Amino acid sequence: MSPRQAKEEKGLKSMQRKKMTGLFIVLFICLLTLTTPFQNFASFPQELRLFSGQEKNLNLSVPVQVQVSVKNPDIVKVNGQSKPSLQVDLASPLHLQSEEIGQTEIQLNLFGAVPIKKWKVHVIPELRVIPGGQTIGVKMKSKGVLVVGHHQVHAKGEQKISPGEQAKIQIGDIITEINGQKLRDISEVSRFVEEAGKKKQPLNISILRKGKTIRTALLPAYDIVDKAYRLGLYIRDSAAGVGTLTFYAPDQKVYGALGHVITDLDTQTPIPVGQGQILHSNVTSISKGKYGVPGEKRAHFFENGKVLGSIEKNTAFGIFGKMTEYPEHGLMKKAIPVALREEVKEGKAYILTVLEGQRVDKFDIEIVHVARQDTPDTKGLVIKITDPRLIEKTGGIVQGMSGSPIIQDGKLVGAVTHVFVNDPTSGYGCFIEWMLQDAGILREISEKGNSAA
Repeated sequence: MSPRQAKEEKGLKSMQRKKMTGLFIVLFICLLTLTTPFQNFASFPQELRLFSGQEKNLNLSVPVQVQVSVKNPDIVKVNGQSKPSLQVDLASPLHLQSEEIGQTEIQLNLFGAVPIKKWKVHVIPELRVIPGGQTIGVKMKSKGVLVVGHHQVHAKGEQKISPGEQAKIQIGDIITEINGQKLRDISEVSRFVEEAGKKKQPLNISILRKGKTIRTALLPAYDIVDKAYRLGLYIRDSAAGVGTLTFYAPDQKVYGALGHVITDLDTQTPIPVGQGQILHSNVTSISKGKYGVPGEKRAHFFENGKVLGSIEKNTAFGIFGKMTEYPEHGLMKKAIPVALREEVKEGKAYILTVLEGQRVDKFDIEIVHVARQDTPDTKGLVIKITDPRLIEKTGGIVQGMSGSPIIQDGKLVGAVTHVFVNDPTSGYGCFIEWMLQDAGILREISEKGNSAA
């Protein structure tokens, strides 16, 4: 064999070896992706969030050696090391420890060259709040007046009309302005109606309907029975009731409560907040929940009692506002960490709530299902009451218990929101993260984290 032929044969063998190596790598990766550990590994989210100082283990459970690349090793340590690159065995948990507020990226490379996973890691300032559990009284006035029904006015002869219905004003609409003037109190409406009726001039009315402003004209009609001008509408501007305080954030001096929106009793329309207060409340008795019949806390609050805080928001996740100090009768006096939604797991937990008077007690529950939510929803958790004391006293979850904080592994993870009508021992809870967002706290610290990146 000539030297040239030997060289060509050597090159051919080298090329075949490279092809075989490439095919082996491809085959290895394909087989790896079919295994349960790898599929679990692939299902891990692409973004991770950590509070400052928090540690987290990623149990990837894939028996391979990989190279870990960290974009900003000063922000997150991997396996205790602040290095831009290191070798790890994914059969053991990958340990992350947040060091500084900001953002970084972690990438896993197979054979040092094939990228198989990348995470964006956000480190945000630590957040601690004091869990509540106290029963509170709620007094709230709407922003404008709420239309809760149509009223037939006795006009001349046998005629009955509803000017409001003729003006196409619907039940659930909120009247925000009359003749360009904002309504601050329901008592102002009668003055506008009387003046317009006497002058035979229609009222220019602005209403809020499903988030949109609609304008219409309405001419009041004279009621020959009542001897007064009427709109032909039933309206109200206030709501009152009892609920449970979920948390107090001492650094921001804000609170969150209820875990669900306050709606008008008749129309089920969410009430936009004009002004409102929360006060101390006293549980007097409990109507026990049964199959098909939800139970209820019976409580009262003193009309001139101590005001605990203001009501500034009424959202799908409850009411929120300012509070200058933590209310009395709380079981916990110190702030505890909160859990992001991805930290919550199925298993044992407990709630804080009041069954008698103003004393907050702790009761065992089980978190039986955790929904993986990317957008806010009040039904993130399915919980089951397991504490025999609570079941004996209430039958499970009752009305007025909404907002009771849920605590797991020393962290505030959520709040009770709903009861299952056909099983009062079970119900829904929401992630505390969504309440913190509506309170303006989590968004605020997230923005601080982003600005520090």
